[in-house]
Amino acid sequence: MPEIDRIGVNILYNLISQNMETPTKTKLDVYELITNRIIERLEAGIIPWQQPWTEAGLPQNLVTGKAYTGINVLLLASMGFARNYFLTFKQIKDLKGSVKKGEKSIPVIFWKWSEKEDPQTKEMKKVSMIRYYTVFNVDQCTGLPEERIPIIENDGKMDMAELDFIINDMPKRPPIFHKENEAYYHPVKDFINMPKMNNFKDTESYWSTLFHELIHSTGHASRLNRKEIVEKTTFGTEPYSMEELVAEIGACYLKSYVGIDKKHFDNNVAYIQHWLQKLRNDKRLIIYSSAKAQRAVDYILDVVPVESETVES
Repeated sequence: MPEIDRIGVNILYNLISQNMETPTKTKLDVYELITNRIIERLEAGIIPWQQPWTEAGLPQNLVTGKAYTGINVLLLASMGFARNYFLTFKQIKDLKGSVKKGEKSIPVIFWKWSEKEDPQTKEMKKVSMIRYYTVFNVDQCTGLPEERIPIIENDGKMDMAELDFIINDMPKRPPIFHKENEAYYHPVKDFINMPKMNNFKDTESYWSTLFHELIHSTGHASRLNRKEIVEKTTFGTEPYSMEELVAEIGACYLKSYVGIDKKHFDNNVAYIQHWLQKLRNDKRLIIYSSAKAQRAVDYILDVVPVESETVES
């Protein structure tokens, strides 16, 4: 498994939790850039959070071996490359390769912290700035040494051992019942209800739905204490939309983790139009939701964040 660099995700998650603001000009520029990228994929009929990387592998940097996280996973995995290995322009040159004519780079975000004096309290406070650099996929390049590019092994089957790990080893996992013919997470009583497996069109659909509800459950006060779950939200409101997007993205990560591929997903026109409208109205929604989804997945997998560099050279 590639080493996963989660420092950027945790910086963003802490930023959201503390309601800290980034400099306006930088924030608007990068948020709009990234959101427009996601909108382009949706307009093309591609739902980035329904494009698991089972066949192409988890998006990662070819040189460092670090896996991308959060919004960067959606940006890179939704491009549809056969091999999800990426490099910066400098890394390509260092390997004596070159970018094919006409190929376009893909943005990858990271976060920089600095300290600034509060004009009222005179205390130093942390300020986060969102930045980005660009990468290319190995298949956008020529001249790279093929022996440096690992072969992706995938037998097309779900990993039952990983499924058992998610269900049995999730910290403080809520009870899962099969009493009603409806899938939902109850945030007050803290349990998940699922229809029985034979009510789904296939096994993969059952697990996909359960993963969605498990992501919701991570928001409980005893776990990640996500305000969209802890505080009562109404259908159609911004908090409700964010929580649904968190669950959609987080479920996608878990589905890829256990080997559920994209052939089990449906692209509904109304669904796409719904999220197009949401993203156009809120340029920060996709980045914030992706960070919260990554945090939820890390919680379920009981992953401890790794301190590491956030910028590749």
